[in-house]
Amino acid sequence: MARYEFRTVRLFMDADLREGAELPLSREQGNYVQNVLRLPVGAPVLVFNGCDGEWRAVLAGNRRAPVLAVESLQRPQTAAGDLGYAFAPLKHARLDYVVQKAVEMGASVLTPVLTQHTQVSRVNLDRMRANVIEAAEQCGILSVPAVEEPIALDRWLAALAADRLLIFCDEEADIADPVEALRRAPAGPPTLLVGPEGGFAEPERRALLGRGRVVRLSLGPRILRADTAAVAALALVQAVRGDWR
Repeated sequence: MARYEFRTVRLFMDADLREGAELPLSREQGNYVQNVLRLPVGAPVLVFNGCDGEWRAVLAGNRRAPVLAVESLQRPQTAAGDLGYAFAPLKHARLDYVVQKAVEMGASVLTPVLTQHTQVSRVNLDRMRANVIEAAEQCGILSVPAVEEPIALDRWLAALAADRLLIFCDEEADIADPVEALRRAPAGPPTLLVGPEGGFAEPERRALLGRGRVVRLSLGPRILRADTAAVAALALVQAVRGDWR
């Protein structure tokens, strides 16, 4: 794990960050730092917005109108990764888990994809974004992944850039060793697709395999739930084709 100071509270702020700025806290943020964490005035807080790096601030103002007074840059902004993660939506608690883990694992964009066997057709995007921010806050991440609108699989596949390597989990993969499959795969920035627990329908599988840059990924001899499969597949992709190398 990268060396990092995890003891200081860290907050995402949707505002420009610069020395001397005073950032009002939302009601939820104010309640969190004042009533949950019980931070006193003058306590340090790390703030980031996804584009200006990470800054040291201190809690100021009063209980009715708490603000963060920005003092100094602690970490400059780093380039975002380039790992797309698309997935068939799951029910609330498991979707929360998948979103949080995808952020921790370095996904740069999250896309709910609707398939024939998708169990959940409606996605609460505000809840997804809240989970993205919470995971970024807790894990020292500077670049906040984008959350895209749900989209049908055929439309998503048609819009996927031609230079991207499409990786999808498939129990019928012709190469049983997922590491070897990723090593043999064509070049290109990776996009991982994890389907529903019912699997892809045959027309969907044919459409996926008809793409030029594609690799089917086996996840071993056991049947995995979709949320477990997501973490396993993201770890494999990052280890072989991503920023774990």
